[in-house]
Amino acid sequence: MDFGKVLTAMVTPFNEENQLDLERVTTLVEHLIANGTEGLVVAGTTGETPTLTHDEKIKLIDHVVKVVNKRIPVIAGTGTNDTPVSVELTQEVETLGVDAIMLVNPAYNKPNQRGLYQHFKMIAESTNLPIMLYNIPGRTAVNMTAETTIALSEIDNIVSIKEASGDIHQISKIIENTPDDFSVYCGDDGMTLPLMSIGANGIVSVASHIIGNEINEMVQTFLSGDVRKAAKLHRTLLPTMEAMFIAPSPSPVKAALNMSGIEVGNVRMPLVEIDKSEEKFIKNILF
Repeated sequence: MDFGKVLTAMVTPFNEENQLDLERVTTLVEHLIANGTEGLVVAGTTGETPTLTHDEKIKLIDHVVKVVNKRIPVIAGTGTNDTPVSVELTQEVETLGVDAIMLVNPAYNKPNQRGLYQHFKMIAESTNLPIMLYNIPGRTAVNMTAETTIALSEIDNIVSIKEASGDIHQISKIIENTPDDFSVYCGDDGMTLPLMSIGANGIVSVASHIIGNEINEMVQTFLSGDVRKAAKLHRTLLPTMEAMFIAPSPSPVKAALNMSGIEVGNVRMPLVEIDKSEEKFIKNILF
């Protein structure tokens, strides 16, 4: 399945009482579609899923599917560190009309590679939806090896991975040894161009909330063969990409959206809003 080249890992907009705000969700979705986003990842890491209730996840995903109305793919995050819970959530989300699901490595449990394989295999067998795996050891404390990813790629509906290990050797091995129709997405904005140069399909981005058109231009410029211009665009965009991670995500990108007139509210604790020095830094980069 073609999810697009520039996907956005969407923040979850809250109101002033830190409750899910579906009106702001609509505004954000329209902003993203109009500014270079070719696919949406909803209820992922950037969407603050550890602090969303089950009902909030369902309401959020259902609303996004309806607003998008098949214009671009919608990928819903249903991975948790409890396999049966992930199965139940996946099956419920499947009825909402999403195009695919994303499954992150289980956090905190620290399963071994055999445990990771069985976890993802069980969820895959419970659904007909295409699945994008998500390897982010910096958040989960577990790295899924290339060998495990390659083995999982042999399961029919496991069709993609978002790789945020930062290990270019591991990612190269995955690209080389998975089927041609298995897509590999970069999970770190600043690594988009380097990973596409070794065969990655695109980016699941945070910075695309702010510079989506610019990232899309960089990607399309690279794909057209103008590598030198794409590299220059990469260097130009890198400060903004880095600014979106000067504090635990998604605090910086939510602040940047609010500064830009796209109201998405604050983050939920234990995350906290950026401080004054971080706010000044982001303003200097953006404006």
